[in-house]
Amino acid sequence: MTAAPAPWSLTRSPDGHWRVQFQAMASPCEVLMDGVSEATAQRLAALAFDEAQRIERTWSRYRDDSVVDRLNRANGAAMAVDGETARLINFGAALHTQSQGAFDLSSGILGRLWRFDGHAHWASAEAVADLLEHVGWQRVLWDGTTLQMPAGMALDFGGIGKEYAVDRTLALLSAETDAPVLVNFGGDLAANRPRLNGQPWQVGILESSVQISLRHGGIATSGDAFRHLWHNGQRFSHILDARTGYPVNGAPRAVTVAAPTCSAAGALSTLAMLNGADAETFLDEQDADYHVHR
Repeated sequence: MTAAPAPWSLTRSPDGHWRVQFQAMASPCEVLMDGVSEATAQRLAALAFDEAQRIERTWSRYRDDSVVDRLNRANGAAMAVDGETARLINFGAALHTQSQGAFDLSSGILGRLWRFDGHAHWASAEAVADLLEHVGWQRVLWDGTTLQMPAGMALDFGGIGKEYAVDRTLALLSAETDAPVLVNFGGDLAANRPRLNGQPWQVGILESSVQISLRHGGIATSGDAFRHLWHNGQRFSHILDARTGYPVNGAPRAVTVAAPTCSAAGALSTLAMLNGADAETFLDEQDADYHVHR
């Protein structure tokens, strides 16, 4: 019997590092590894793929077997959650506070009204108002272990899940090898150390000639490169302000942030987009290392 092919590809670059590629979380994913054998690269590839699949399987709102689906079908009942889910909820709740409600784990249902396919669509005020009745973290009862939200509300970890997956996968691989590793899921990435020759990883920024030299830590980008719409001659990104239900006026085309972890970088880039015309002011106040494209 012939073994089934691995659900990832593994190739070696001319300079000797290994590249693993697969699809997860609706994104192209890759892992770069320096100075490991092919056997080790294969083993780490399997770990990375399995971890990405686990995270998608656990917290995707599009799967009917996920933790999120179970919470969203609770119909007003209180539900206990595991420790890892609790940490994600706490992180989302902290971002809700920091953004004064613009970021909200319960805002995913607003996506029913919007199509960010590069065309001109604009949701009516009535339709937005109807859905906003089911949005608002302040309506959720959360004590750190048990969550209860009104029927009709739903959580969505899409705003933080991919960055979390990057950090988790990098931590998992770093526990298995001392070799330099870079994990890149859909452009959000993190590295554990410089390359084997001591040089930093070179990271390009989409739609920019800027390159970032990354020795360790995370980089994340939020923007409208792949998902946007037009309204009254203005381009809007897919990031919605949970308080209004609408895209953010005056937001940059893209915000890229470097931070100690990919989750921290992703949080800052998203909150900067939600600050619209004041994105740079917000990032300066956070003493962030960033690049803004307008």
